[in-house]
Amino acid sequence: MNHTILFYIIIAILLIDTLWGWLLEELNRRSWAEKVPERLADVYPQEKFEKQKQYRKVNHRFGKISSTFSLVVLLVFLWFNGFAVVDDLVMKLTDHWLWRPLFFFAAIGFASFLIGLPFSVYQTFVIEEKFGFNKTTPKVFVLDQLKGLLLGAVIGGLLLALVVWFYHVAGEWFWLYAWGGLSLFMIFFSKFYTTLILPLFNKQTPLEEGELRTAIENMSKRAGFTLDNVYVMDGSKRSTKANAFFSGFGKNKRIVLFDTLINDLETNEIVAVLAHEIGHFRLKHIIWSTVLSVLQTGLTLFLLGWFVNEPALSQALGVEEPVFHIGLIGFGILYSPVSGILGLGMTIFSRKNEYQADAFAGEHANPEALQSALKKISANALSNPTPHPWFVFFNYSHPPLLKRLEALDDVKR
Repeated sequence: MNHTILFYIIIAILLIDTLWGWLLEELNRRSWAEKVPERLADVYPQEKFEKQKQYRKVNHRFGKISSTFSLVVLLVFLWFNGFAVVDDLVMKLTDHWLWRPLFFFAAIGFASFLIGLPFSVYQTFVIEEKFGFNKTTPKVFVLDQLKGLLLGAVIGGLLLALVVWFYHVAGEWFWLYAWGGLSLFMIFFSKFYTTLILPLFNKQTPLEEGELRTAIENMSKRAGFTLDNVYVMDGSKRSTKANAFFSGFGKNKRIVLFDTLINDLETNEIVAVLAHEIGHFRLKHIIWSTVLSVLQTGLTLFLLGWFVNEPALSQALGVEEPVFHIGLIGFGILYSPVSGILGLGMTIFSRKNEYQADAFAGEHANPEALQSALKKISANALSNPTPHPWFVFFNYSHPPLLKRLEALDDVKR
């Protein structure tokens, strides 16, 4: 294919993707209800509901500005062959087959970090602060950014180095070796995330003996789940929003509660939330999600191996001779429609899993308590209770609140 045509296809994909996102956001904005849905009146006083609408409006406007800015920067960068310019600068440092792509992506990644940093600061210290969510101090924010940057450089650099190494030693079958290496990493990361990565950002302490722990242990026995421990995470150091999650498998499985969740909910409500998380494990959702992610990675790498050496891919980005890291950039943009379709399948699968985990919690805990917990968590986070169906279909990994409450009604019957 002619590299000029390919260049304009890349531009078109970026524009269409952004416009599609704007369309869904606008549909979602127009679906905001004027009054509190009757079922949520007990947790959403009208005053709080109006605050929720203001929160949504501010975030909608901010999202439009940030996405437009990112698009303009990328389009300008592409138009003036920015990737080729960065590659030329890297070439002055080294033309080694391994160090060249590592330095290239380090430069691109750091520039992207700097561009996004002002938006992160504004989101955290202006928007979240204004609506009473932010608990992050400047010190914690700076440390989070530095840790994230360092962690991304180390893990991303190692994975990129692995893929580049396979590309140079395995020839046309590099994608298969890369698939095996990345799959092992994904499984390792899923298993050890809460014990290796999360402690770098948050403290986790075992839940103390008492009424709550006893209630959780009793529910776990009913659910057929061997509970080694429940951990409380200091989520309140960054935000007032509450959450809980299940991570890992085998001996490394762990349930983690945000301390804000314990502060916001009653004992039976917390037990119901944890029953939902246990449901994900007992129904093998975590295993299936990992399997699907591995398969998706395999498809991506197979297509990458097919296209990455295409000269037009590098030439479309201003580099005359085909080179792996430039081809990887071009492929990533061209692959985004396929990635979007696969991602849509994953979100549909995720929503189905959430309904199943809710039903599991309703059977092994208390469906009414779970309904109450979901309502409180949503209201305290000022979540939108009436999202547009299309926005839900394409973006929501969890079903909307009212749909979950309706599904739990069936469990109660």
